[in-house]
Amino acid sequence: MYIIITASPNPNGLTASCGRAAFEGIAGAGGQAEIIDISALKLAPCRICGDGWGSCRDGQCVIDDILAELQTKTRDSEGVILVTPVYWWQPSERMKYFLDRFRRCEAFNQNGSAALGKQIDLVAAAGGSGNGTAACLAEMEAWCRHVGAIPKERISVTRFNSKMALMLVKDTAARFVKGDYFKRF
Repeated sequence: MYIIITASPNPNGLTASCGRAAFEGIAGAGGQAEIIDISALKLAPCRICGDGWGSCRDGQCVIDDILAELQTKTRDSEGVILVTPVYWWQPSERMKYFLDRFRRCEAFNQNGSAALGKQIDLVAAAGGSGNGTAACLAEMEAWCRHVGAIPKERISVTRFNSKMALMLVKDTAARFVKGDYFKRF
């Protein structure tokens, strides 16, 4: 099972289209996928408990929301695709909630990170000006390094290149299932 974590409040927007393209690519290659739209789920920002770490140092957050399920699904997945809109050259606030809290719980987890060795594709979708995708992808790549994941593809999607970029997202997701890193032409 592959998980596609999206973080856009617009179900008909560019980010949602990227999530659907990834799902189609995985399904088309014979894999199973689940889209998890964290903008529609209960997910709170980090409280920075205690001395700044709290129970997250042990891999568990005190906040009762979707994070624990996302940790389990990440650990059990064959791979992950993170899809975020770009807001001010960064992942959306909802994606940052996930990235920040997951990193706090997993970067120093005594049992090993739920993302350790996981292949992760990163997609940044900028619907407005199209600016900021590179900076957003760099921030998400740094997160992968912190939690021990392996960033594979970094896909920049804008309203200007969306037709081609959506095909790339779909192809990349299919290659996840097939085990191909480079597309063979």
